[in-house]
Amino acid sequence: MNPKAAAKKDTPKKVTTKKVAAKDSAESSVKEPKKSAKGEASVSGIRIRLSAFDHRVLDETASKIIETAERSGAVVHGPIPLPTNIRKFTVNKSTFVHKNARDQYEMRTHRRLIDLTETTFKTVESLQSLSLPSGVDIEIKMK
Repeated sequence: MNPKAAAKKDTPKKVTTKKVAAKDSAESSVKEPKKSAKGEASVSGIRIRLSAFDHRVLDETASKIIETAERSGAVVHGPIPLPTNIRKFTVNKSTFVHKNARDQYEMRTHRRLIDLTETTFKTVESLQSLSLPSGVDIEIKMK
């Protein structure tokens, strides 16, 4: 082998990389409120997750939220039923005898998802003033 070919194999190749200009993290994390057609500032969207043990109370709560959001001019997607979470418990009937005698209990947690788009601050205010029944857990996320 000639010495020039051996020298070319041993030398590492030059790798070029392009640097992509990234926006400042402060600029990308702050979102400006959009102006709607009426001139009101709007929030980009709201995602509401409801969960309860009783599905009837959950459906009533979802219908109240949907009515309130539609009155304020938001576009509503839902309620979308999410899978029911079932937790099962097995308990011995007796304390230390009759090990084959057992009871089984379960807790069912029903869940719904509601997406609101093209919302305004009027929508947010009306949702905050809404009185909802107890026993319903509500998670609200702003998109």
